[in-house]
Amino acid sequence: MKLSPLQIARYQYQPKLPGMLRNGISEICVNNGAATESVADQEKIQALFPNTYGKNEITFVKGQNTSEAKKQVVGVILSGGQAPGGHNVVCGLYDALKATNPENVLYGFKGGPSGLLDDNYLIFDDEYINQFRNTGGFDIIGSGRTKLETEAQFEVVAETCAKHGITALVIIGGDDSNTNAAVLAEYFAAKGNGVQVIGCPKTIDGDLKNEDIECSFGFDTATKTYSELIGNIERDANSAKKYWHFIKVMGRSASHVALECALETQPNICLIGEEVAAKKMSLAQIADQIADSVAARAAKGWNFGVAIIPEGIVEFVPEFSVLIAEINELLAGEKTAQFNALPTWADKYAFIERGLSKESMAVFAILPENIQQQLFLERDPHGNVQVSLIESEKLFSALVGANLAARKAAGTYTGKYATQHHFFGYEGRCAFPSNFDADYCYSLGYNAFMLIQYGYTGYLSKVSNLSAPAEEWVAGGMPMTKMMNIERRNGKDKPVIRKALVELDGKPFQYFAANRDEWAVETCFTYPGAIQYYGPAEVCDITTRTLALEKGKM
Repeated sequence: MKLSPLQIARYQYQPKLPGMLRNGISEICVNNGAATESVADQEKIQALFPNTYGKNEITFVKGQNTSEAKKQVVGVILSGGQAPGGHNVVCGLYDALKATNPENVLYGFKGGPSGLLDDNYLIFDDEYINQFRNTGGFDIIGSGRTKLETEAQFEVVAETCAKHGITALVIIGGDDSNTNAAVLAEYFAAKGNGVQVIGCPKTIDGDLKNEDIECSFGFDTATKTYSELIGNIERDANSAKKYWHFIKVMGRSASHVALECALETQPNICLIGEEVAAKKMSLAQIADQIADSVAARAAKGWNFGVAIIPEGIVEFVPEFSVLIAEINELLAGEKTAQFNALPTWADKYAFIERGLSKESMAVFAILPENIQQQLFLERDPHGNVQVSLIESEKLFSALVGANLAARKAAGTYTGKYATQHHFFGYEGRCAFPSNFDADYCYSLGYNAFMLIQYGYTGYLSKVSNLSAPAEEWVAGGMPMTKMMNIERRNGKDKPVIRKALVELDGKPFQYFAANRDEWAVETCFTYPGAIQYYGPAEVCDITTRTLALEKGKM
């Protein structure tokens, strides 16, 4: 395989660790913090996790290592969608494991959780793992979306661990994956089989965060990658001066990615789903807001601009959420087959019109036909609309076009309106990790092994103080149950890690809100450029605007 010069250079990069973790394994000890409780539904969560609930938060500090000296055989999986830096979590875990005892062994289970169920694995060695240091992707062992949630699955995992003498599992994933990790940890603790479970916080969506987890890994690299592309488009828009670019970015259930990209690039428009929901904005109101910017800029002779749209925006629009719920009911059970058997779109439209409420039909009717049809594409495994398949960037550009046509007919708008559409998703999931993510992920993996060595289970690897230089980061662990609450999922109450949404009273959104009126009318574009790996720290090691604002560094 021919290697690029950057790939060769990145192999040589030495990730920075928190200062305490650089003391050497023999000089790392534990400082116990306060006991914890779940963020909500404390009695219910405690009842479901009697063996792992209420444990102390811990930090690692310099001191005599008091952990039991024993051979460790550890398994690791990558779970869910890719995020830059995942390889470095595995590398950090491997390096800590081997530094503690060269006889320690690391199993990598292939294809995500299914690798544990199918006993499909490899055993890491120096030659193999060195090929993946500081690189993007999850191809080191692959990933998957199989959920570990049933007792039958847990029994198979226990058998796999017993077969190989595995003493601990590290699950690298997002909120759902770490929820499953917490349930698996409780199962093992109840059975007393001695297998520990440690999680690592991964998702480019940025919604696995709280007062303890300052950000999930991959968010920094992904948003920098998207921001570079958005900046390039802004430069093109400002050069050609003839298109409005509607750009959809990742973020199904939260708008962190859109907000960070807006803070980086200062587009004319950025929709924030959480604000749309809080204000109960309709599709028409959103379209009117964007059209106001288009008209104001056209009055200055600027018939161009950039709008950022979060992937899951339509789910935050109350009237659209009701529409989706009614469609899900309309096609429940055998009705999907009946609908699909209708020969023409006209027949299907009549079927829809008979089945929706008057209010939802009014919303449905204003949608462009291609968007209407997208609502009836293949259902997800639960029979629901796959909202991520809706081209929301095209939806809003079309709604704005209709709004402007009405203004033109009324004589209140005389500008030109031509559009281009983009979706930035996969472009950011496997990029070479930024220095921040390379360092953060390596630290998470290294730290995960320290949690294992000291006997912890049901903990999330935690590295904090991330807005400071890496040597000032603080490493430790947090019980996963602290992040949990009860939510209704598929008709049942389930313990889940609470998703973090954009906080409308938080400093990042408040900064955005204070500046967006100017951005909407003026051309305030900024051009972040490509991720920098070499050079001054203030260029190469900077973190996200979101984290800087949250920590008062901007």
